[in-house]
Amino acid sequence: MFLERGIDVSYETIRRWVAKFGPSFARRMRSRQPLPGDIWHLDEVVVNSQSRKFWLWCPGDQNGVVLDEILQRKRDRKAAKRLLFRLMKKLGRTPKRFITDKLRSFGAAKREIAPGVEHRSHKGLNNRAENSHLPFQMRKRAMQGYRSPGSLQRFVSIHSTIRNCFSVPASRCSALSIRCHCLEAFDAWNDAVAVS
Repeated sequence: MFLERGIDVSYETIRRWVAKFGPSFARRMRSRQPLPGDIWHLDEVVVNSQSRKFWLWCPGDQNGVVLDEILQRKRDRKAAKRLLFRLMKKLGRTPKRFITDKLRSFGAAKREIAPGVEHRSHKGLNNRAENSHLPFQMRKRAMQGYRSPGSLQRFVSIHSTIRNCFSVPASRCSALSIRCHCLEAFDAWNDAVAVS
């Protein structure tokens, strides 16, 4: 796109633009997101950075929207408790139901933070959360890994916000409603980047 206009841009220039403008774009797009659903799917995926293992926690709702993302060194009860506390504080509400895989730390954290919320722990029920990791995993392969945990956290927060805007809802839709959703997503993007 730049080459067609006679502009020579390196990968490093694009990386600096993303580091400078990406968080403000994501912040503006987050303000336009609809309210999250009341069924939360909680899951984690392992990520390597600087030869160290980190756990990326990416909870989503029943519509496939990523609610938050947090990078932690462990996946114990304390880490799950921190995730749930951060989610409830950020969204200002508790869900009707948690759906998790067989990781026991979710149940222990839920008993402390939200004892009245229904919790379903089953490997097959959490496919929505497992599938939400796929776009991230594809980007990870394209980027050939991450150099630091901070850059990984920044990338994930920007990537998931923009993906939430452009991803089509999980329910079955007609082609017309999908096109309308795409047009609304591009309007939100143009507002976020202040393009007229």
